[in-house]
Amino acid sequence: MRALLSVSDKSGIVEFAKGLEKMGWDIISTGGTYKKLSESGVRVIEIDEVTKFPECFEGRVKTLNPYVHGGILHKRGDDAHVVQAKELGVEGIDLVCVNLYPFKETIERTEDFDEIIENIDIGGPTMVRSAAKNFNDVLIVTDANDYASVVEALENKSDDLAFRRNLMIKAFEHTAAYDSMIANYMNGRFNDGFGEYQFITGKKSFQTRYGENPHQKGALYEFDTHFSENFQQVKGEASFNNINDVNGALKIASSFGDENAVCIVKHGNPCGFAIKEDLLASYTEALKCDPVSAFGGVVAVNGIVTKAMAEKMNEIFLEVVMAADFEPEALEVFEKKKRLKLFSQGGTKSGNNRLVMSKDSHDFKHVDGGFVYQNSDCICDNEVHNAHKKSELTATEQEMKDLEIAWKVAGLTKSNCVVYVKDSAMVAVGMGMTSRVDAAQCALKKAKEMDLDVSGAAMASEAFFPFRDSIDAAAEAGIKAIIEPGGSIRDEEVIEAANEHGISLYFTTVRHFLH
Repeated sequence: MRALLSVSDKSGIVEFAKGLEKMGWDIISTGGTYKKLSESGVRVIEIDEVTKFPECFEGRVKTLNPYVHGGILHKRGDDAHVVQAKELGVEGIDLVCVNLYPFKETIERTEDFDEIIENIDIGGPTMVRSAAKNFNDVLIVTDANDYASVVEALENKSDDLAFRRNLMIKAFEHTAAYDSMIANYMNGRFNDGFGEYQFITGKKSFQTRYGENPHQKGALYEFDTHFSENFQQVKGEASFNNINDVNGALKIASSFGDENAVCIVKHGNPCGFAIKEDLLASYTEALKCDPVSAFGGVVAVNGIVTKAMAEKMNEIFLEVVMAADFEPEALEVFEKKKRLKLFSQGGTKSGNNRLVMSKDSHDFKHVDGGFVYQNSDCICDNEVHNAHKKSELTATEQEMKDLEIAWKVAGLTKSNCVVYVKDSAMVAVGMGMTSRVDAAQCALKKAKEMDLDVSGAAMASEAFFPFRDSIDAAAEAGIKAIIEPGGSIRDEEVIEAANEHGISLYFTTVRHFLH
């Protein structure tokens, strides 16, 4: 039996080779892998002894050879193949272990196109695909995490069809992801990221309890290593909807940097938000906005949850809590809630005590038969600070802070959306409405039902007010500051209404629809 080992990532390869050698396998290898194995005492055959041809063109051609691919691809159970292999002097290669040139690491390190081109693997993917195609006869290993299980299966003669098939699937996933990365990079470099094809690939982080409904299956997939590094299931098993809600809450809570932000979300929409002197106070104030909707909701905490905060949270039923981390005493408190799910970004271990986002460069949404793809929206910190004052009145320092909070929450909430913030806490929100007037009025109605005083609050709309009626209604409710993008043909009427009512009005000139 012969194994061909040719890897860029050499972690564990010596131990793997020695495990095969111990069972009597002959080891064939190339370049750096050959050198490492030889220096480690493994009896190894250099590739040109098999190909009867030297590596050439600076190593571009090493394994692209009939003695290699014939050895991998001929079917051992086909008499004609066996006879032809013997006639041609082709010996079988029964295991291929390959991982590919580090293209991702290269494009992260340099913009030098010549170097990038040289780090596109050709022979590696070809061998992987050949071995995967002939998985009945050849074991294909592309993941260093599989080395031990492959040796164990060979020792126990348990490398059955199912075992080989699983390795085959991983192999095709490996080459598909690799080729997709290269195509996406080239389109990003030369076609603004919008080529004839768009490849969206992700690695499964974990299976969700179910999809949007119990009869649906679901799983969370990650780009790069975002979730594996920043999303730890501390307690419970999340559903598809849980992950979606966590994402919405996380985006809002993390967008305020080092501030003590807490966001409560229900069915993808914020129903509470606050920034106070500490996280416990922030949660307490956020809960006041809509405690009815918060029941069964999802909370994102931009920091570390303490025992006192956990005890406060335990006063109602929450579905999920996402935080930078949890104190051990807080976890003990939460243990009493059997249905609660907890997620952490491991802040205590990493030294990052605030929530972080991956800052994906692009965004997409499924539509029937395909998907729409776009550059990711970004609500920049300077949008409020650089907003154009359109009114005679200037907002106070606290009102500007409230405008910033309202603006960010509005931009990260389903359109049409209007948000009211007072003393750094959201007091009302209307979202996902077909009319901006309805969104504004619905929010005020809900605030009245919750006995929340919105007088003196700041208001934000993620798109322009098309008529002055929303400003008139805001004035009647006692709103003192408004921020919106501007851009309506009736902007002058809106400005005139703000001045009539003694409201400070700011235009950002940037719209943030979210559909």
